[in-house]
Amino acid sequence: MAITLNTPRAERKTVTDHAVRLDGVSKSFGRPGTGQVVLDTIDLTVAPGEFVTLLGASGCGKSTLLNLVAGLDEPSAGTIDVPGGRPALMFQEHALFPWLTAGKNIELALKLRGLPRSERRQEAERLLELVRLKGTHGKRVHELSGGMRQRVALARALAQKSRLLLMDEPFAALDAITRDVLHEELTRVWEETGLSVLFVTHNVREAVRLAQRVVLLSSRPGRVVREWDVDIPQPRRIEDAHVSALSVEITDQLRKEIRRHGQH
Repeated sequence: MAITLNTPRAERKTVTDHAVRLDGVSKSFGRPGTGQVVLDTIDLTVAPGEFVTLLGASGCGKSTLLNLVAGLDEPSAGTIDVPGGRPALMFQEHALFPWLTAGKNIELALKLRGLPRSERRQEAERLLELVRLKGTHGKRVHELSGGMRQRVALARALAQKSRLLLMDEPFAALDAITRDVLHEELTRVWEETGLSVLFVTHNVREAVRLAQRVVLLSSRPGRVVREWDVDIPQPRRIEDAHVSALSVEITDQLRKEIRRHGQH
């Protein structure tokens, strides 16, 4: 097994054909031979600037896969290559420090990145403006709505200046209207920054609404069973006819996987 997080040398640019590549990645928990296999021989590549959504039933290993790519855990077998350095990770919960302001949460990430103190305030303001939260630098977390907190969390992730953004159901706890607004904002930020995104979700329509490619995992253990290229121009909406049609097709396949593994 191997995890490679290669940071390009400052004096030259490294051109690669992938933002992350998983080759034969498996993950088991417990003792060898008796443990539970969560992921089995995953082959997956995300291209530079590509937006990929990872879809599957509960317990299929989506979050485990994201943790492996983030370097929070190691695979039991296979290799993971992230040539742009450590990815940024955004969780379902915003995980902001409540004793810090919105801006200071972002500045902390900038400090950890090594940005000089004299530059942090200006960069935090720029990132807040990028996620359309201009003027909220001094706001405490409890003064922000759920959607605003997730925008700050997104700005903090962007502050890490990674070329790969991992998102683990970041909008699942939000109401439908707020979630729809944040879909639009995330799409805009992705297009403006050129980031590669690997986005985990249970929501089929969300997967189709956002992605250039949808990857479906089977359950028990998780394997890549099918992929769909989403050739629908952005901007998209959840209720668009083409989004709906592809969502129905993917949902039918997901239901087959759930029935095949005896899940209800």
